[in-house]
Amino acid sequence: MENSTLHNSDTLVTAPRSTMNGKPVYLAPAKTVLSLKSDFSHKLLCDGLTFSPGSACAYSCSFCYVGAIMLKNPHFAQARQDKQNFSDVVIRRNHAVEVLKSQLFTKSGDPKYQDPHDKRIIFTSPLVDIAANLELVAETIELSRLILENTNWHIRFLSKSNFLPRIAEALEEFKERMIFGVSTGTLDDKLAAVIEVGTPKVSKRIESLHWLQDNDFRTYGMICPSLPVDDFGKFSEEICSAIRVEKCEHVWAEVINLRGDSLARTANALRKNGFDEIAARLEAAKGDLWEEYARQTFEAHAKNIPSKKLRFMQYVKKKDIPWWLKHRKQGALLLGQAVKNITINKK
Repeated sequence: MENSTLHNSDTLVTAPRSTMNGKPVYLAPAKTVLSLKSDFSHKLLCDGLTFSPGSACAYSCSFCYVGAIMLKNPHFAQARQDKQNFSDVVIRRNHAVEVLKSQLFTKSGDPKYQDPHDKRIIFTSPLVDIAANLELVAETIELSRLILENTNWHIRFLSKSNFLPRIAEALEEFKERMIFGVSTGTLDDKLAAVIEVGTPKVSKRIESLHWLQDNDFRTYGMICPSLPVDDFGKFSEEICSAIRVEKCEHVWAEVINLRGDSLARTANALRKNGFDEIAARLEAAKGDLWEEYARQTFEAHAKNIPSKKLRFMQYVKKKDIPWWLKHRKQGALLLGQAVKNITINKK
């Protein structure tokens, strides 16, 4: 075991263990794990509450936009100094359980959030996958137990892992207060392996979702990001069937997020691995063509997912607001700066 390199409290410390999922691990002396307010409420994934035990993921997805919003964050400072790319490191929040306790309890040791009527949904995680390996699964179970035992909140879990059933089994006594979702924008294991490096096969994720459903755990769908396809209707039918829409409380869906250089990185990964046709479609999806690709994807899902369940996330431009507003009743969810001051996503 390597010795830790300690720095002052405003920087990062390197972890006592060298790697996780093949990446160097950095520890951030974070002051918070729990956030009481976040933009994820606009996506209807939670009631503003989130918790995240890390700041950089153990997986490496080409389309991930977290790096674009975290590059100047103090949690990345030491890794940046070491000339590391954001996608090539894992950043964990040091003493995450103790930090969460400090946020959930008063200095005298009393729980802060025990209102029996406070049944808000908290989402995990806005930044990293919470089940990318068994060590992270154990941490997530410990953090979730703290929340479930000391609040009346419900937890929405999201992962690209097939380990969510382990979390479900460990916390089964709180079954009615947990909602599980696995994320995928394709059913093709080979394609997923190219753009979601290090993640389990999609087929394994779907198996884990079915296990949760078959054992009466609450589930939801997360079809994202989905790439441009030659037959949107067929794509939607197949993936909706795979996730068993009828057993999902809701289904979120989204095309590739344009934040940062996610589109270019994804297209490059596709080309390097022989998916030239899909890469060409993606590279062409700019401007009005990106909008067309989003609309075709939405319209296909709207035929296969009941409007009360569908939550299609679209970062809209001002000129496109009228079209998406007209389709809110079918499940369109308008996001982004253009609608920031418009209250339109309440359901």
